[in-house]
Amino acid sequence: MDGVTCDRCGKMLLADEDTRYVARIEVFAAYDPMELTAADLRADRSDEIRDLLARMARMDAETLEAQVYQAFVFDLCPACQARYLEDPLGRGTGE
Repeated sequence: MDGVTCDRCGKMLLADEDTRYVARIEVFAAYDPMELTAADLRADRSDEIRDLLARMARMDAETLEAQVYQAFVFDLCPACQARYLEDPLGRGTGE
């Protein structure tokens, strides 16, 4: 995002277009409250916690953060804004 070119098609925005659009996308881990039972509270989870910490220790900070939260900001020309709004998830691209 530089505010000067469309991040989708590369078209100059300030010289060629009167209007530009900004698309902000946030992707984050959803949190669903768990239902805890008395058995859950009595269970010893020490091994599970150690395993999780060991796996996390082998990962770099960027990878761990990306699993929790990422944000993107894109400049769009009017044509690309219209195409984006028609299919924001890219379902029509065959991906």
